[in-house]
Amino acid sequence: MGKLGAGRYARRDGNAEGPGGEGEWRTAALRRDLADRVDGEVRFDPGSRAAYAHDSSNYQQPPIGVVVPRTVEAGAEAVAVCAEHDVPVLSRGGGTSLAGQCCNTAVVIDWSKYCRNLISVDPKRRTAIVEPGACLDDLNEALSEHGLMVGPKPSTHDTCTIGGMIGNNSCGASAQAYGKMVDSVVRLEVLTYDGVRMWVGPTSDEEYERIQAEGGRRAEIYRALRALRDDGMELIRTRYPDIPRRVSGYNLDSLLPEKGFDVGRALVGSESTLVTVLRAEIRLVPVPPYQSLAVLGYDDIFAAGDAVKRVLPAEPLALEGMDDTLLDLARRDKLAGPAVLKDMPEGAGWLMVRFGGDTKDEADRRAHDLIERLENEPDPPHCTFVHDPSLEERLWKVREAGLGATAYPPGQPDTHEGWEDSAVPPERLGDYLRDFQRLIDEFGYGPVALYGHFGQGCVHTRIPFDLEDEKGTGNYRRFIERAARLVVDYGGSLSGEHGDGQSRGELLPLMFGDEVVRLFGMLKAIFDLRGKMNPGKVVHPYRLDDNLDHLGYDPAEPETHFSFPDDKHRFTHAAARCVGIGKCRASSGGVMCPSYRATGEEEHSTRGRARILMEMMRGMPQDGTPDPAVPGPGGAAVITDGWRSEDVRDALDLCLACKGCRSDCPVNVDMATYKAEFLSHHYARRIRPAAHYTMGWLPLWAKMASVAPGAANTALNVPGLDRVVKRLGGIAPERRMPRFASERFTDWFKRRPARTGGRRVVLWPDTFTNNFHPHIAKAAVRVLEASGYQVEVPPVPMCCGLTWISTGQLGVAARVLRRTAGALAPRLREGIPVVGLEPSCTAVFRADAPELMEGDRVEDDVKRLRDQTRTLAELLDEHQEESGGPSPGASHDVVAGLDRPKVRAIAQPHCHQHAVMGFGTDERVLTRAGVQVDTLDVGCCGLAGNFGFENGHYEVSTKIAEQGVWPAVKDAGPGTTVLADGFSCRTQIEAGTGARPRHLAELLADLLPDGAGRD
Repeated sequence: MGKLGAGRYARRDGNAEGPGGEGEWRTAALRRDLADRVDGEVRFDPGSRAAYAHDSSNYQQPPIGVVVPRTVEAGAEAVAVCAEHDVPVLSRGGGTSLAGQCCNTAVVIDWSKYCRNLISVDPKRRTAIVEPGACLDDLNEALSEHGLMVGPKPSTHDTCTIGGMIGNNSCGASAQAYGKMVDSVVRLEVLTYDGVRMWVGPTSDEEYERIQAEGGRRAEIYRALRALRDDGMELIRTRYPDIPRRVSGYNLDSLLPEKGFDVGRALVGSESTLVTVLRAEIRLVPVPPYQSLAVLGYDDIFAAGDAVKRVLPAEPLALEGMDDTLLDLARRDKLAGPAVLKDMPEGAGWLMVRFGGDTKDEADRRAHDLIERLENEPDPPHCTFVHDPSLEERLWKVREAGLGATAYPPGQPDTHEGWEDSAVPPERLGDYLRDFQRLIDEFGYGPVALYGHFGQGCVHTRIPFDLEDEKGTGNYRRFIERAARLVVDYGGSLSGEHGDGQSRGELLPLMFGDEVVRLFGMLKAIFDLRGKMNPGKVVHPYRLDDNLDHLGYDPAEPETHFSFPDDKHRFTHAAARCVGIGKCRASSGGVMCPSYRATGEEEHSTRGRARILMEMMRGMPQDGTPDPAVPGPGGAAVITDGWRSEDVRDALDLCLACKGCRSDCPVNVDMATYKAEFLSHHYARRIRPAAHYTMGWLPLWAKMASVAPGAANTALNVPGLDRVVKRLGGIAPERRMPRFASERFTDWFKRRPARTGGRRVVLWPDTFTNNFHPHIAKAAVRVLEASGYQVEVPPVPMCCGLTWISTGQLGVAARVLRRTAGALAPRLREGIPVVGLEPSCTAVFRADAPELMEGDRVEDDVKRLRDQTRTLAELLDEHQEESGGPSPGASHDVVAGLDRPKVRAIAQPHCHQHAVMGFGTDERVLTRAGVQVDTLDVGCCGLAGNFGFENGHYEVSTKIAEQGVWPAVKDAGPGTTVLADGFSCRTQIEAGTGARPRHLAELLADLLPDGAGRD
């Protein structure tokens, strides 16, 4: 990220320790030495420590501090400094670990921001050398020009890093064909805590002798490794289960002679407990040119498990299973739409079988051959061959989304990890699933979703453990111990993918026996003499019920403005909603999270902010301020100044309030709402930033400017005077201020002759359209009247409250909404629809307003407003469906394009529309109108209402645009219309390109037959 990451948006320095004493002095000295010697960002402030206190597990351990090295050499120097100060070290990649191995009381080295380079590729040997922070999807994109990819592909492929995959011995569905990460490692460059830096891999006898001849610490390590292997050879050969998904324990089997005494592979899956990985040489595989998918339906998930052994001879690329519970949850979360459900074969348990081929015919033939064979065997399944590649991808994403979809099942307790990836021999999977289900039922934990990598016997689930009190955690322990014994009885592995960490570390003796576990301890002592590498994980582990995140997390519930209906009406639950999947750290696709994409900062991701808010609530002052040095029942308090916290404010400062996370986050974290709630408390009875009074009160200033718009435009745009206005108003000096229209839409509409007849509709005159772009509202009137509607406009100026909501002035927003709901009430009670043209204002009516006004005297009218508000496209789509289809006559002369040449357009959906209303109806209406539209998937535009105008945000705002929408618009072909319904989107596109983006209403109005809808 260069200057951006290291400058204004790098966290400020601060103290990690409690008040006074030797601990504070030692930590300050550590921090000082790290800052002096490490080329990187050194963070010991409460906000950074809170952001890194969690991974995707049940555990919470705030780090001592965080180091973000700019180079691999800087990371190595950070380890050296920590060793000099005798403090623990933990390497971190994507931070998505599910067993607690990625949070600890240590100095966390985050490799993912800078150390993400592909150093070299050898296409002939099919190998690459990469840095540990390289994101898998980004790496595969770079490798695609060579027709190569990394074999293992976990479901977190858009955020996980190579270093993390090596640390966890990651797998994913593709491990069916390509094996675990250990099978992809050729060599590793590693660093021990005491400073030995070396490349390790297979070691021939000649290489071993050479190392011994050189002498020194490396020779000592290799000598000890060989002695450990030789002494424990019988145990290693007899105690390790021979199954495809043995991930638990250290890879001592890689040291066996028949496996080449491979020290590199022995370190894979060691979860940062042995060495620090600096670089990796990995083996690559060809990208399958073509793929196909067969879906097999069975009576239940147990029968699907039984059938695995019948499918495996077909040698698929992947063989996944899922049950009807997961599909129902995916349907609820709109991951499984009608097209997906239509093509699912009958059943309550399914196997998804993916094949590859050099040609499409070969891939399809392999799927058809399997279906034909199974249909001719006893008890054949219901079979579907998926013809549409896009549908195949959507189906696959339903399976990949299992963790998020199962976290918060409606009407049921929250679920947790803890026993989420056991693995057994694939041929015994069906019986294991039956016994496992009986155990779940015995403890009263059902129903749960069962799914996973069935072709390798790996089962995923999330279970509603009660981890909030001692009784619940006691049941949790008893269940886990029983489940561990069950999987061992089946000859399986405690972990088939996610590793041991803290969740399963203390259970390893059940699986391997005490003798092998002693070998694990000896291996750790060989590499980590002082026990400082991620201590308490895997070896000499914390108990599985230590450091539980939710045990004792019971802060007093604050009074809030929003009702948080999806979080049991509790802000404390909303603050703890994130489960750490990390999808907000993806570099492309969807909207979430624009500030992370611009900064590369964990703290400026949705996940990082959510973690910080949870830590704020954990340390919320009640009967006094908790001592951050003393862990309480809710864990160690990191942030202790509650709503007044500057660390929380700073973390939320770069949140664009785009609402992308509301739809894109697998568990629907709604950071825009959380930010508004926080700001309302943070600035209660305090002076606010200047932009809150200018941008936040824009509707008022716009009303005043309408008296003399020319004078207002002069004041805002005359050189010299504009700088003064911007400085006083907290506006970025680089921004060009939008110009007020010479006449507001509402004033034009008042003097326009009244039109009667047709179905009544209220056209909402939002502040942006009304005062800046009234031509859009005029175009909408034409389109609506041509469609047979009688357009009405509220007789007095009103507002949705958006600008007050986004700046956290929620009391004012509620008063504004109360007035608006009261004025619209007569029409709402008659069932008249309200059409919004500005997506952000429409989204307020559809989402924010009902949650803000719950319990208010106008609540019923606000709910009517929610239910009756439509986008222009939604209203036209409903109308066209009712009137019989897309023909011009049936659509009351709204053009269907049947007699016109195609119009080409690219569309940038507004983030709030993406999150709340969706863009599907716009695409249907445009298609009917003869428009060939390409909907961009390039993320947020970066302006996001007041955000991009505020002083201090310009750099991030424009960087976001440079990453997505600006190049997409510039690359559009000649004559391509740029569609952008959002005022912010249009403003940002105009600022960075030569395009003049248009609203849907304008384009449809231009396509009307001559004279239609004109005055």
